[in-house]
Amino acid sequence: MRKYLKIVLPIIILFAWEVIAIALNNPFILPRIEAVAAVLIEPTRNILGSGSLLEGAGLSLYRVLLGFLTASVTAIPLGILMGRYRVVQDLADSVIQLLRPIPPLAWLPLALAWFKIGLTSIVFIIFIGTFFPIVLNTVAGVKGVNQTWLETATVYGANERQILTKVILPAAAPTIWTGLRVSLGIAWQCVVAAEMLPGTTSGLGYMIMAAYNLGQMQVIIAGMIVIGIISLALDTLFRVVERRMFVWQGRYQ
Repeated sequence: MRKYLKIVLPIIILFAWEVIAIALNNPFILPRIEAVAAVLIEPTRNILGSGSLLEGAGLSLYRVLLGFLTASVTAIPLGILMGRYRVVQDLADSVIQLLRPIPPLAWLPLALAWFKIGLTSIVFIIFIGTFFPIVLNTVAGVKGVNQTWLETATVYGANERQILTKVILPAAAPTIWTGLRVSLGIAWQCVVAAEMLPGTTSGLGYMIMAAYNLGQMQVIIAGMIVIGIISLALDTLFRVVERRMFVWQGRYQ
C-alpha cells in the first residue's frame, strides 16, 4: 500500500499543473505537460543552440562531483581533527563560524576575479557551498562517539591511530554520511547558479537561463526536472549505502 501512496501526490500535482496550464492558456507563465514532455523525450536534441539536455546534465554532474569530492577530501580530515583535538578546534572554529553564514553566491565576484570564467570558478562555488555542512557534521560525529568506547579502547592499550581508525571513524561514519548527503543537494543548487554566470556557455544552469531569455518555459521546466531526477537518483544511492553500511546505528547508544 505504501508504494502506491508515494505516487498519489505526484499525480495530484501533474493533474493540477495541466488544469492550471489549460486555464491560463499562456505557455510563458506555465506550459502544458505535453510541451515539457516533448523536450524530455528527446534528451540528445540540441536545444536553443546550448547543447542537449544529456550534454548539459553530464557537464553539470561532472562539476557537481568535482566540487563535492574536493570539499569532502578537505572537510572530513579537518572535521576529524577538530572533533578529536581541542587545540585544532580552537584554531579553526572561529574562522569556520565567520565564513559559514556567507552564501556561496556572495563568493561569485571573488571567484571570477581569482579564477576567471570557467570550470575552476564553478567548482570553487560548489566547494564553498558543500564544505561547511560536511565539516560541521564530521565534528559532530566525532564528538558524539560514546566515551565508554574510547575509554575501553584506551584500557586495552589502543594507540591514537587505532582509536581513530577502529573506534572514532566507524562510530562517526553515519553522521559524516548525513553531512555528505545534505551537501550533495547543496552542490546542485550551487552549480545551477554558477552556470548562470555571464560568459558560461554550458551546463543545465546555462541552458535554463538561455531558455528564459528566449521565453522557452518548457525548456526551463524540463531542465529543472532533469536536475531533480539526477538528485533523486544520487540521494537514493546514498540511502541504499546508508541502510547497508550503518544498519547497526542506534543499537548501542
